[in-house]
Amino acid sequence: MFGRVRVCRMSLRRILGASLLSILLLPPVRSQEQLAEPVRAALQAGDTAKAIELSRAALNREPNNAQLWTLQGIALARRGENQSALSAFQRALQISPANIAALAGAAQIHYQAGSQAAVPLLKRLLQVRPGDPTANGMLAVLDFQRGDCPGAVDHFGRAGALVDSQLDALHAYATCLARMKRFADAAAVEQKAVALRSQDPAERRVLASIQLLAKEPQAAVSTLQPLLEAAAPDADTLQLASRAYEDAGDTPRAVSTLRQALLLDPRRTSLYLDFATICFNHQSFQVGVDIITEGLSLQPNEDDLYVARGVLYVQLAQYDKAEADFEKAYALNPKQSLSIAAQGLTAVQASDLDHALVAIQEKLQKKPNDPLLLYLQADVLSQKGVDPGTPDFALALRSAKRAANLQPSLSSAHTVLAKLYMQTGQYAEAIAQCRNALEIDPQDQSALYHLIQALRKSGQQKEIPELLQRLAKLREEAAQQERERYRYKLFVEDSPAPSRQP
Repeated sequence: MFGRVRVCRMSLRRILGASLLSILLLPPVRSQEQLAEPVRAALQAGDTAKAIELSRAALNREPNNAQLWTLQGIALARRGENQSALSAFQRALQISPANIAALAGAAQIHYQAGSQAAVPLLKRLLQVRPGDPTANGMLAVLDFQRGDCPGAVDHFGRAGALVDSQLDALHAYATCLARMKRFADAAAVEQKAVALRSQDPAERRVLASIQLLAKEPQAAVSTLQPLLEAAAPDADTLQLASRAYEDAGDTPRAVSTLRQALLLDPRRTSLYLDFATICFNHQSFQVGVDIITEGLSLQPNEDDLYVARGVLYVQLAQYDKAEADFEKAYALNPKQSLSIAAQGLTAVQASDLDHALVAIQEKLQKKPNDPLLLYLQADVLSQKGVDPGTPDFALALRSAKRAANLQPSLSSAHTVLAKLYMQTGQYAEAIAQCRNALEIDPQDQSALYHLIQALRKSGQQKEIPELLQRLAKLREEAAQQERERYRYKLFVEDSPAPSRQP
C-alpha cells in the first residue's frame, strides 16, 4: 500500500498481452519484394520452419536485405528461439537503423525478458510512431520497474485504452499516481481494476484506501459497501470502513465498526491504535488508555501500544505513567525514535524544559543523527528563551539546521529554524524556512505567523493581507475541529472497552 495502498507484485513482463509483432508484417520495400514475398507467405500460413529455410536461402543471395533479416527474426521468435531472433533483428537494424519492424521485434524480446535494453529500442520506435500504444505501454512498465514514476505515468497515459484490461498495468499506473500524490487520478485508475475484478475484496479495499488518501471518505464507504453487506465482513474491511466513517464525520459508526473488527481479530495492534486515535481526537483520553491497556493484556510486547498509551497519559497530565510507557517502548525497541521523542515531549508538556533537554540529549548521544531528536533539542532550547550569541543559541540553530537537512519533510524543523532566524534578524532566511514548512504542511499556523512577521520586518507588505486572511481561516478551521472533537466525547466515554473473545 501507499500508506494504505497495496501494490500487486506480479510479473509485469506480459501485462500488455498485445504483441508488437502485430506491426512486423508491414508491406516490404518494393525493391526487396521478390525475395521477401515467399518468406512472408510462409509466415502468414503459419509455417515457421519453411519461413526460416526460405529466409536463409534468400539471405545467401542477398545478405544485406534488412527485410529478410526481419522476417527471419519473426519466424525464429515464433518458434521460441529468442536469442537467434534477436540476432536477426539486430542485423536488420545494422543495415536499416529506422526499420520499424526490426525495432519492434528486438524490443519485444528484451521486454519479455524483463530487460531495460528494450528502452532505447522503444524510444527509437516512438520517434517513428509516436502514438503507438503498445510501445508506450511497454515503456510505462519498464519505467515503473526502475522507479521512474513520472515517466511511467506519462507513457501509461499515452498507451490509452490498451492498459484498461490489464490488471497489473492498472496497479502499476495507480501505484505511480499515488506515489506522486495524485490520489484522485490514482482512484480513477483503480476504479478500472475494480471493474475487472468486482468480486475481489482486495481490489475494493485498495480503491477505498486510495479514496481515503484523496480525502473522499464517502466514496470509500460506497466502495466498501458490498463487502460490509456480506454475511461476515472481515477485519480488514471493517478497519478500513471505520477510518472512512471517521473521516466522513460519522464517529458513532466508526466506533461500532471498529469494535466489530476487534471482536474478530482481538490481537491486531493497529485496531487498538485506531481506537486510541479516535479517543484522542475526541478528547476521550481515559477511554483510550483503557482500550490500549486491553490490547496490552493480549500483546504485552508491542512497543507501539506503549507509545500510544504514553501519549494519552500526557493528555491526562499523568506524566510519570507516560514516562514509564515511553521507557518501556524504548526497552522493547531501541530503534523506535518516536518513543524517544515522546519522552522529550512529555517533559515539555509537563513544563519541565530542563528535564526534557537532559532526556533528549541523553538519547542524542546514542543517536546523534536522529532528525526528530535534533528538532526537539532546537525546539526546547528555543522555548527556554536562549539569546543570540550564546552557546545554547548556537546549539539550537545548529540542531535545527541538521534536522531540516536530514529530514527535509519535517516541517516543524523548518518552523523552529525560521523562529531562530527571526531572532537574529535574518528575515530572508526566515521567510524561506517558513515557505518550506508551509509547502510541507499548509496548516502550520506557527510557520504562517512567523512568515507574516518576517515579511513585515523586511518591508514586504504585498502578501500580508492575504496571509492574514489565511491565518484567520486556519484558526477558525482549528476551532471547528476542536468543536467536532468534543461533539462525540460522551458517546465514546460511555462505550465500554472492546472485550476479548473467550
